[in-house]
Amino acid sequence: MMIRIGLTGGIAAGKSTVAARLRELGAAHIDYDAIAHRITAPGGTALPAIARAFGPEALNADGSLNRAWMAEHVFGAGAAPDARERLDAIEHPLIYDEARWDEANAVAGAERNDGEADKERPLVVVHDVPLLAEVMETLPFDFDHVVTVEAPEDVRVARMEDSRGMTRQEALDRIRHQSSREEREEIADEVIDSTQPLEQMFAQVDRLYASWINECVREA
Repeated sequence: MMIRIGLTGGIAAGKSTVAARLRELGAAHIDYDAIAHRITAPGGTALPAIARAFGPEALNADGSLNRAWMAEHVFGAGAAPDARERLDAIEHPLIYDEARWDEANAVAGAERNDGEADKERPLVVVHDVPLLAEVMETLPFDFDHVVTVEAPEDVRVARMEDSRGMTRQEALDRIRHQSSREEREEIADEVIDSTQPLEQMFAQVDRLYASWINECVREA
């Protein structure tokens, strides 16, 4: 038995904290940011196409992705209008293929690890997709529920400045290239406010996880 959850949220809204809690509770976590890093790591499957689309400057001398250069030329104020679309066209099909593989491995792993008495235990699979509102129509998955993690823009900018070393303008550029809070909440059936005390936020996540398990059992 499996239930599939879509998890999203604006950059620096607290989505990673929620994802970590779900992993602690037993969910399988499909991290699309991690997949994107995997396919653009040295030897990654996306690198040849990125170099063809953006030029040799997109790669470092050792063949790895020049992330600072790409960030400036995709998200910066002077980026070409179609830069984000060109990068997405390269990365998204590869990310989706990896996500299918990761989900299949998570399901197979759960089946191997379950004992005879627990073989009907539900599996919650969380697809952690920062750009879910933008790619919902092209994803090769249907979700039983969608959750978005939200925080005010000024809070998110401060977090990016403090924890990621971004300038205010860099943080605003990243936000500008994502869906709005309204667009994310439109596709979600649950909203988690990450500015609430951590204990309260975890209690909300725990309730959601328990409800998904119960729903899966009822429908089995």
